[in-house]
Amino acid sequence: MADAGTAGIFAALPRIREVDISGPAALDTLLREATTPFIVRGLVADWPMVEAGRQSGRAARDYIERHARPTPFAVSVGASQSGGRLFYGDMQGMNFQMMRAPLPEIFARMTENEGVDGAPSIYLASIDMQNFFTGLHEANHVDLGERTPLASIWMGTPTRIAAHNDAPDNLACVAVGRRRFTLFPRDQFRNLYLGPVDNTPAGRAVSMVDFHDPDFVAYPGFRDALAQAQVAELDAGDALYIPALWWHHVEGLSDFNVLVNYWWRDTPRWLGQPQDALNHALLAIRDLPEDEKRHWRAMFDHYVFSDDPAVAAHIPEPERGVLAPLTPDSAGKLRAFLLRALSR
Repeated sequence: MADAGTAGIFAALPRIREVDISGPAALDTLLREATTPFIVRGLVADWPMVEAGRQSGRAARDYIERHARPTPFAVSVGASQSGGRLFYGDMQGMNFQMMRAPLPEIFARMTENEGVDGAPSIYLASIDMQNFFTGLHEANHVDLGERTPLASIWMGTPTRIAAHNDAPDNLACVAVGRRRFTLFPRDQFRNLYLGPVDNTPAGRAVSMVDFHDPDFVAYPGFRDALAQAQVAELDAGDALYIPALWWHHVEGLSDFNVLVNYWWRDTPRWLGQPQDALNHALLAIRDLPEDEKRHWRAMFDHYVFSDDPAVAAHIPEPERGVLAPLTPDSAGKLRAFLLRALSR
């Protein structure tokens, strides 16, 4: 499908709802209650970084560079003529290389390539703002109340990042340039045709569908995914809330793009990662005989998914161990037990 057809796809999708807020307290209420995405236009319009970007991409880079610490930054450099799509190459590797360089060197390369047709994509992904910069987070941040989010900055030339999801909730704030987000509900993972879980561009399984040239013969269910999709184009200063586990395809549309995002979970930090449990289940359960898999499905329903107090009611309360509600102490003991078991 040609780019004109692709533009038609995005144009036909429903827009993500927009909301107005009156301040941090209203934002906090929205974030606690929302189960679907929403946009707040102009939420971070007063950031100095946004103001610098309104002048030019070069001015934004100069502003960010002044706050950078003298340490190497991880950067992805995409293949020339890739159209900004950072993706698999031959499925054994990626179509981009990972490098490390000081931020001034990376920004100088961006300046050299600006406006050059077919120039390689340059993308700095998920850089911890507080560890790699001095004062940048303090001058450009959203008040999220009692949450303790991870604040990351994403910077690059025009890029296309395949649809993926993240376990935490996400508030994504466009600081420089423009971005297009295409979002899908959690349950659309089958229709997005996910790639490998152990060989990924950036740690999360991604959709194999090229959104700019979708192959509906190879991926027929993608039409059903599009029927559930929502899209938004955000300008500098706008923010988008992406609920945990919602799938999102992200495009940087300007010559220079900067996003600041905040990830947080309402669950305790000492709990394990569900993806680790899925990976272990692939190792331990998926290839068992069918009758044994049925048994383990029933055991998971009983111990993990039912939340039935009767599961442990017959055991004296002090002796219920990990069948009782987890605490930091019991979670730590369970983690240690798993580490010993996996190291045998």
